[in-house]
Amino acid sequence: MTASCAVAGFFAAILFASDRPPTTGGNPATWSSKQAAAYLDDRMNWWMGWPLAARDHDTFCVSCHTVAPYGLARPLLRTALGEQAPSVTEQKVIDNVTKRVRLWHEVAPFYPDEKRGFPKTSESRGTEAVLNALILAAHDAPTRRLSAEARLAFDNMWEEQLKTGDDAGAWPWLQFHNAPWEGDSQYYGAALAAVAVGIAPGGYGFEAAIQNGLKLLSGYLARNGDSQILIDRVTLLWASTGVPGLLTQAQKQSVIDAALDRQQPDGGFSLSGFGGSWKRKDGTTLDTRSDGYATGLVTLALLDAGLAPSDARLTRSLA
Repeated sequence: MTASCAVAGFFAAILFASDRPPTTGGNPATWSSKQAAAYLDDRMNWWMGWPLAARDHDTFCVSCHTVAPYGLARPLLRTALGEQAPSVTEQKVIDNVTKRVRLWHEVAPFYPDEKRGFPKTSESRGTEAVLNALILAAHDAPTRRLSAEARLAFDNMWEEQLKTGDDAGAWPWLQFHNAPWEGDSQYYGAALAAVAVGIAPGGYGFEAAIQNGLKLLSGYLARNGDSQILIDRVTLLWASTGVPGLLTQAQKQSVIDAALDRQQPDGGFSLSGFGGSWKRKDGTTLDTRSDGYATGLVTLALLDAGLAPSDARLTRSLA
């Protein structure tokens, strides 16, 4: 259920990045922004009411797989629908994130060491800090002004950034050893932090106060990029469209070529071709058919990287 929310979130973002409706079998299909928004709100209401998502101070877990894609997509749908304010559900998400941002040094981590073992506290803090900044930056983007709450979320994010060691520039990231479903990759988390900086309005990415942290982040992404699985390199491609200097043009083209080389005959993409040698716990490999997650994320990254929606390869992936 949570995976479907991620797919819907990326799909909504794709449509507005490409400024064209989806197609099926070469014929225009019916795309309803209203139905997409209703679906996402419904799934988010389920998540907020799920007992296992509950956290202290009457908050709920901000998850990579459900809340983050919702936070990215719902503001875009709000704009498309001409809504003058967030939906009731979206406002609950923003209120939840804002509450945890304001009480950052009071709220318990999502997974404390004493319950889940070391180093879950630091992993929880790093992961949440990045996702909070990402969600609030996306919320503010349509207003073209960074709110005080989003700025505080970024302050928390930079505070949690690793400053020394091999992983300097990244953040501690939750590891559940269930990649790629739980986003176990620390590199993926660092790339999402760059996405957050890139979409933050008001010229935030150019502010002098964050340049040291941004330099550390860029250095981490650069020196570790070549060794990452392709889906994480695609996330870096997405991030590079908002943060200048993360990738050279040659490096961008390398990721684009590698991704397009894995396009399926039906126009989609399969996570099995982007995730390295990962296997399920029973030893079986991933399904090789096109899936919504890989197709959505890859298509979004390619569009943001400058490929025209009229490009035949993107026409096929959008279809």
